Amino acid sequence: MPTSTLRSQLEKDGFVVLRSILNPEQVQQLRDAAERTLSLATSGSWPHVRTVGKQFPPWTWSPGVGIWGVQHLLNPALPDSKIFAASYFSDEILGVAKELLGPCCCGDDELVMELYNLLVRPSDGADFELRWHRDDIPASASAEEELERLDEPAWHAQWNLALCDGDESLIVVPGSHARARTERERSADPFEPDMPNQLIVRLNAGDVVFYNNNILHRGRYDGSRERLSLHGSVGHVAGGRLRARNVLQHGLGSWVDSCDFSSLDEKQRSRAEGMRARLVKLGRESGDVGYSLTG
Repeated sequence: MPTSTLRSQLEKDGFVVLRSILNPEQVQQLRDAAERTLSLATSGSWPHVRTVGKQFPPWTWSPGVGIWGVQHLLNPALPDSKIFAASYFSDEILGVAKELLGPCCCGDDELVMELYNLLVRPSDGADFELRWHRDDIPASASAEEELERLDEPAWHAQWNLALCDGDESLIVVPGSHARARTERERSADPFEPDMPNQLIVRLNAGDVVFYNNNILHRGRYDGSRERLSLHGSVGHVAGGRLRARNVLQHGLGSWVDSCDFSSLDEKQRSRAEGMRARLVKLGRESGDVGYSLTG
């Protein structure tokens, strides 16, 4: 898809889907790493998880609690972090991200390392749903407050990269990233199963959806259907404190200084070190950022 088409579709709809962005060998390598990582998390050997029953950070794992996500795939303490780093800093992902960030983003030196996590089917086998939300605008916001925030540049690219066929967890309302909620949306049940104009994003292994994180969206996790989806984001240096809370609320500061990108090729390593350094700088300048949403 031509660059201008990608960007115009994101601006119009708030999301864009690319098919088969990875080849089968790349998908299999990442799927194997994801399965090993999930095994660590469900056994309690990797405590950085998203727990069933809680939508937003912070999360605290305890034995017997189901999980729907695994955090911090770039943390060097994770055995497969090198495989995930090669994916996160790849041309396949960041090439698209730079196009979507627009003509103002002309090189790697404007990118900021952000989040890379794994979304999975609930480990307790039960269905789990996330309520309708925008990632950085509370449901209590007035229409005026919503528009004020939505009128600001996004300064990020966020994506879900499916490693399994039949991924239908993400549900969006196309175009809602560019307007305040309607009265129907504002008064709807938080878990409304049939929001007007909603669209289920359907992905197969190797497909990716990039989306504005302030599009009105929710997640639906089917406990009977396998899911392994890499959930990442990358920022632009111009985002500053606007992006800081979105990212730093997830606790990257405890390990980002110890990242080791020596396994990457020269191009990726230079890109990764620069992006990490800009994240560290953002953290030092931002201080305590709190949490975007609660619950």
